[in-house]
Amino acid sequence: MSRVIEKNSKNTQTISFAERFVSSECFLDIFKEGMGLVEETANYLDTDGRREAKALSQTASLAYATESMRLTTRLMQMASWLLIQRAVNEGEMTAEQAMSEKQKVKIQTSTRAAHIKHFPDLPARLQQLIKNAERLYDRIHALEKMIHEEPEQKETEASPISRQYEMLKQAFGAQEVSFPR
Repeated sequence: MSRVIEKNSKNTQTISFAERFVSSECFLDIFKEGMGLVEETANYLDTDGRREAKALSQTASLAYATESMRLTTRLMQMASWLLIQRAVNEGEMTAEQAMSEKQKVKIQTSTRAAHIKHFPDLPARLQQLIKNAERLYDRIHALEKMIHEEPEQKETEASPISRQYEMLKQAFGAQEVSFPR
């Protein structure tokens, strides 16, 4: 998921899509969504959620406690990840510091609402918050994978564009070929 800009046939520079994304307006939208979801969930759990939990059966009440704790943990992981990314983008943290901090924040695949045994017994609002958190978590997980699993191109390795460029030069016997801009 990276784009290569040609400097010349032997020296290339890789631009990371993921690194560009986390400094984009789209990232700010995800950041706002994540922080908004944290706030919305906290408000719900402290107000309507408490009232709704009291009306649940013992089994559903236990599921509520378990899933609200799992939701809160997932949201805190996402918020931490988002805050680290923002800190790097704003120059408040170096990439090395961020890597150290990210070791404490594990963004991995998570339990799906469909696999929660008593999910249908939970209040509708909690169910919706869990589903919203899942969707956001999936997007953040995909970004995390792109950032850390992106193949890095070695400087000695020619890009596909470089190889094509060299083949064109050989085919036409040209020493230097310039393209109009």
